[in-house]
Amino acid sequence: MSEDTALPLLEVTDLHVNYLVRGQEVPAVRGVDLTLNAGEIVAIVGESGSGKSTVAKAILHLLAENGRVRAERMSYAGQDLRTLSRREWRKIRGAEIALVPQDPTLSLDPLMAVGTQVAETIRIHKQGTKQEAQARAIELLANAGIPDAEHRAKQLPSEFSGGMRQRALIASALAGGPKLLVADEPTSALDVTVQRQILDRLEQLRDELGIAVLLITHDLGVAADRADRVVVMQHGEVVESGVAATVLANPEHDYTRRLLAAAPGLGNTAVTQRTPEPQAEAKTVLRLTDLRKEFSIRGSTESVVAVDGVSLTIRQGETFGLVGESGSGKSTTARVALHLERATAGTIEFAGEDVTEIRGEALRQLRRRFQLVHQSPYASLDPRMRIGEIIREPLRSFKIGSRSEQLARVTELLDAVALPKHYADRRPDELSGGQRQRVAIARALATGPECIVLDEAVSALDVSVQAQVLELLARLQRETGVAYLFISHDLGVVREISHRVGVLRRGELVETGPTDSVLARPEHPYTQALIEAIPGGRLRPQENYS
Repeated sequence: MSEDTALPLLEVTDLHVNYLVRGQEVPAVRGVDLTLNAGEIVAIVGESGSGKSTVAKAILHLLAENGRVRAERMSYAGQDLRTLSRREWRKIRGAEIALVPQDPTLSLDPLMAVGTQVAETIRIHKQGTKQEAQARAIELLANAGIPDAEHRAKQLPSEFSGGMRQRALIASALAGGPKLLVADEPTSALDVTVQRQILDRLEQLRDELGIAVLLITHDLGVAADRADRVVVMQHGEVVESGVAATVLANPEHDYTRRLLAAAPGLGNTAVTQRTPEPQAEAKTVLRLTDLRKEFSIRGSTESVVAVDGVSLTIRQGETFGLVGESGSGKSTTARVALHLERATAGTIEFAGEDVTEIRGEALRQLRRRFQLVHQSPYASLDPRMRIGEIIREPLRSFKIGSRSEQLARVTELLDAVALPKHYADRRPDELSGGQRQRVAIARALATGPECIVLDEAVSALDVSVQAQVLELLARLQRETGVAYLFISHDLGVVREISHRVGVLRRGELVETGPTDSVLARPEHPYTQALIEAIPGGRLRPQENYS
């Protein structure tokens, strides 16, 4: 079909979205125009809260009940989306337009096998028998990058890593054979190699089936490498749009230029002022020696080795970056160190004390000194509590300060993570994903710990807020000497903040050393593959990873 006769697959004109809050309409999206052609990838980029996901949810008719949509035009394949009934939407959503949501923790049923959940989409749209749907689900999981898909399909989401759960969501979204895929941060939880596999797969679907992709992302490198066109949003409005290579290489709007300047690895200068190297006499805060963790396989006498002989040390005032593919053992290493899982073998020392077998009140007091920021801000924040109560909770638990001192500390921490103080009265569901993660970081900082495990702590943040949080972490480290175990799949971020880095592969530490040396001159083929997969090659100065 020629370009001059083809209608856009998706056409949105003058889209406005307001939320009804306490009887008043609060604008979230104002006057957005968007077109998407068959076989095209269009990326919407912008800060957390800029309206990216709201546009996607408005298109899919998935806004909260208090959402109000007004548009001059909103059509899919010539069909007016504004007039569809619930029954008509059920026929389109999943089969014609599918969503890959941002957070797999909320989107997967914790009590149902992953393969069954993927097959359910096929059955809902009557695209095969139960047996055919199950076989197709295994195929989709394998295509999405799940190893040993036939076995993994029988497992629960809790037995998957965060990145593997995200891949399962992508498989589920593709199950109905949609023509338009709305992907809301589909790779934010994935390591760079699997991210490349998933994005390669999306491009293959585009090339083979003509599938179109509306990509919501805060990763400008992904947008530059993968999108045909890019739409930049700020405060609910489009400030710049056009061919991705042109907009991101030569941005015209100040906001776009600021986003690019804040993206680690894409500019010529460092985004964050890394903390100076710890002094030689700095004490060791955390030492792991020959750490091993095995998990039994449900319904089997066999076990899986998740961590195999890992040894590392982190000194006061030091950041140790732990990188590797999803499922490589990064989060399991952290959970064992934090005593959220029991070590199968090896020792754990904290501030010179062997805490491998610590229990009871001693373990509780250790948690005051050794904190964790989870990968998922959705799962780690109690939806019933207000933000101020969430941040204050550890202060109350450990009886730190008076009530007025605790409230003052909450205000101080909100300011430190770039959230207005009135957010203390909001609940988690009133915040964006990035804002929730900032709350989780504020809570971890509340007790003034000696060591913090940051498990993908900035993966949900847009680049400008990410830069703020990284600078916050560096400043706190300079001021307090706190140590960080920084787990991330983003090697650009790891290079910004980490003094040393360790590379995990299948539970083994295959390479470790000073960050600049390892990332500039990697010795192990696996490390080299990770670096080659970093997105943003079209924009990144080549000398950064020579």
